[in-house]
Amino acid sequence: MTLRPLATIALAGLAACNPQVPKGAATASPSPSPAGSPGVSLKISGNGTAQRPMRMVQSKGNRKQFDLIAHSFVSTGALGSARATFSNVHVTFFAKDGTTLVAEAPRALGDQTSNIVALSGGVKAHNNAGMTLRCDDLVYNRTTEMIHGTGHVIITDGRGLRATGHRFDSDITLTHTKMQ
Repeated sequence: MTLRPLATIALAGLAACNPQVPKGAATASPSPSPAGSPGVSLKISGNGTAQRPMRMVQSKGNRKQFDLIAHSFVSTGALGSARATFSNVHVTFFAKDGTTLVAEAPRALGDQTSNIVALSGGVKAHNNAGMTLRCDDLVYNRTTEMIHGTGHVIITDGRGLRATGHRFDSDITLTHTKMQ
């Protein structure tokens, strides 16, 4: 599967979550495009429920990069340059070797132009190797499949070794980490 625009994924996620959209829960309204920009700019919003949250899965080739579950979202912009904001986010990132990193945060932003998913508001994460991560903000780059965290960073391994810093760069496995 190839990378699909966030607006398309958000629409598909909304349709899958709420086959009968409640009145006023989702809107799609064209707005004028700036001169020279292709396509129509859209604003799409939606709310999931506890039983049927909003879900977005991003793949590259035949492999999942991440699976994002959220309570609500708002996507704005033209196809190919949309920005989507999500609330009450639970994201599972998938490394090439099969390692997963599960992160939770109050907010997230998906930006097609910069090809990132940014979690904010206090991120808590853990991987399937027993490592935990806490930081204020976490950015996942879909192109490089690397993460970058800032603010009150704490990484703990399964044996209790604890590292702290102001920022870090790492792969999903948290085994190739640079911390400052």
